[in-house]
Amino acid sequence: MRPSYLELVDSGELTERAKALSRLQSPCRLCPQECGAERAAGETGFCGCGQTALVAGVAPHFGEEAPLVGVGGSGTIFLAGCNMGCVYCQNHEISHGRQGRPTSPAGLARSMLWLQDSGCQNINFVTPTHFAPQIVEALALAAADGLRLPVVWNCGGYESLEALALLAGIVDIYMPDVKYSDATAARELSGAAGYPQHNMAAVRVMHEQVGDLRTDERGVAVRGLLVRHLVLPGGKAGSDRVMEFLGRLSTDTYVNIMDQYRPCYRAGSHPPLDRPITKREFSAALDCASQNGLTRIAKVR
Repeated sequence: MRPSYLELVDSGELTERAKALSRLQSPCRLCPQECGAERAAGETGFCGCGQTALVAGVAPHFGEEAPLVGVGGSGTIFLAGCNMGCVYCQNHEISHGRQGRPTSPAGLARSMLWLQDSGCQNINFVTPTHFAPQIVEALALAAADGLRLPVVWNCGGYESLEALALLAGIVDIYMPDVKYSDATAARELSGAAGYPQHNMAAVRVMHEQVGDLRTDERGVAVRGLLVRHLVLPGGKAGSDRVMEFLGRLSTDTYVNIMDQYRPCYRAGSHPPLDRPITKREFSAALDCASQNGLTRIAKVR
């Protein structure tokens, strides 16, 4: 399947979308934080980032969900900074510490083409929300130079509907987290006010844009929605209501119910996050998925 963004290259629409996203960056309202930072003038917002993309790593990744990995791996580009502030973040050096290399759109484009030349199945932008303008500008450059891989938007799910509207026809595979169904837990543990409301609205829009996950004859994802949900200790993620929401969205939703929670960063100060999840807690989340008709449960290599 031809990546959707290629339809926007010749007309110049991809470049215009990048400009429109850039206007959302100063004052910044790229995500529901709506912190208002004038990033074009050098201010940093909630994410701690300015106008230049910070790249923490570029590499083929073989630990993602099987439909993303295929034979050549998922072409991951890890962005530093984050529009959420999870106290248990497993990548806090990158997300909170913003350890990354300042990279121009031309540099991002070169990274995409290198990943394609390396045999990757897709271009997987990890934590991309706060750098959406720079990514789309880079995508226009890369597509003009021969990029033909589908784009994966691997995000925390705390997204602006205005920004998502500008990503329509650009992103092939949305891979959001659905972290919480409880607003209090989201605010206290991730600094994400109104997360369930914003997240569920965003995931609905993503599904409207790309539909359920589709794969080619090799089993490699080409388009659609893939959801991640991390089970938290003590039911803090509200997994039962998350699965109810996803089942209502579509019983064909492809979901990765993750059991790898471990106390990281500041989790020790936020019981019950100071312990791993139990087998019973994980099994309960799987049972909730089944009870809500969800059968496409992802397996990670």
